[in-house]
Amino acid sequence: MPSASSSAAAFHDAADALDPRACEQARLSRDARFDGLFFNAVTSTGIYCRPVCPAPAPRPSNIVYYRHAAAAEAAGFRPCLRCRPELSPADGSWRRGDATVARALKLIEAGALAGAPLSDLAARVGVGERQLRRLFGQRIGASPIEVHGTRRLLFAKQLLTETELPIIQVALAAGFGSLTRFNTAFRDEYRMAPRELRRREGAAAGEALVLRLGYRPPYDLAAMLDFLRGRALPGVESVDADGYARVIGDAGAPGWLRVSRWPPSQGRQDHALKLELHGARAADLLGIVARLRRMFDLDADPQAIAQALSADARLRPLLEARPGLRLPSGWDGFEIAVRAVIGQQVSVAAARTLTARLAQRHGSTLAAPFAPGLTHLFPTPQALADADLTEIGLIRARAATIREMARALLDGRVDFRPERTLEELVARWVALPGIGPWTAHYIALRATGHPDAFPAEDLVLQKAIFAQPAPAAGGMRMTARALSARAEAWRPWRAYAVIHLWRDSMPPAKTSPVGATSVATVTPARRD
Repeated sequence: MPSASSSAAAFHDAADALDPRACEQARLSRDARFDGLFFNAVTSTGIYCRPVCPAPAPRPSNIVYYRHAAAAEAAGFRPCLRCRPELSPADGSWRRGDATVARALKLIEAGALAGAPLSDLAARVGVGERQLRRLFGQRIGASPIEVHGTRRLLFAKQLLTETELPIIQVALAAGFGSLTRFNTAFRDEYRMAPRELRRREGAAAGEALVLRLGYRPPYDLAAMLDFLRGRALPGVESVDADGYARVIGDAGAPGWLRVSRWPPSQGRQDHALKLELHGARAADLLGIVARLRRMFDLDADPQAIAQALSADARLRPLLEARPGLRLPSGWDGFEIAVRAVIGQQVSVAAARTLTARLAQRHGSTLAAPFAPGLTHLFPTPQALADADLTEIGLIRARAATIREMARALLDGRVDFRPERTLEELVARWVALPGIGPWTAHYIALRATGHPDAFPAEDLVLQKAIFAQPAPAAGGMRMTARALSARAEAWRPWRAYAVIHLWRDSMPPAKTSPVGATSVATVTPARRD
């Protein structure tokens, strides 16, 4: 089994070529930690696979390794029907952060190439079209257009395999404007018609649309649910010991979803979460999946994160104790921003109570509850731009900040656009009255899932950086400047250090219903 250090050398420096020996070792051991970090194509069959493929191992002389599924498809290989490359997590080590390719990939995931030319994408990340092609060729081995096309077709393949959606709905969900275009693209790329794949694979029937959301182990779902449980808004979302549910959509077409662990099959636990969707429009499916992958941090690479953070003596035992801890992001950026403002200098429980009042007073009420605890949609910026928020118990200054924030989102002064660097996003948000560095970085961490967000002004972090006895008990505290200086060595994964330190700051006696130490009541002291 490849070691974490050897894997980092082989897979996490995007400027270097893949190390065939490390890839071969990972492939032969079917090590799930490397799922999505590379793909192995078999020249004798014309098929490419995940490194965890259960099929008999081909001869090494027949194997070619690729960084990205799009690179394998651009070389003429078809996805394996057995290991299903569409289920692999993305390579989060270069997909996230502020590098040009990372921001372009986030834009592609947001649909930037669905109806716009490549030149627009290049302009949004601040480079020329030729330069963007060159960077994608170096880092990924495929062009932006090829990455976009592969993403759409692999998602269509998943829908054809796992659902009973009509093929026209599959085409719309994958971003194709017509059934004819979809059939042609699918047949040209995979050498079979969509209907033929469905006949081969079949599909599960049921009231909900059910999809797998793969991740790279280890993954601490209990800790993720624990964090979300302490912040869940009654009426909008609910969290139990097994999963997370929430209302989605808009007042005209609301729906709901639930995310839980994929059930074991034949005694084996798949490395995937189970998404159950009710009432979602076909055209929204790809965006919903992308949101949930960000929200549950499913594309993170624990090995890359641990390699960067374990050099710090304070963080090393935390990473060893909880190697699967992920960034708990949020469903909607505006919702997270409102929570952040309401939570300034109050406890998590108090912030949750006030935010729930706001949602029930100003959100859209469903005609009938979708499920127990799901009765409201969270308010839109339009609903709060001129709302009287003091009636729910907010102080005037905080209410004014939320109204101004809503107006700023509506007129474009602030946003959650994928091409924003962390520095750009923070600068825009702190320009608003009532928004300081803590709130801006918290928004970056939880609204956009930025892996390097770092609220250095957080008093809990300033205490938690010191080892036990528990920093929450008082005593030593590091200044924001000193903490920022120490955290320079943690880039580009500072947000993961935040989550580990926040979790470690909790007294050991507080436990969640699923047996994990709770972070639900960690109350960072905001300095905004």
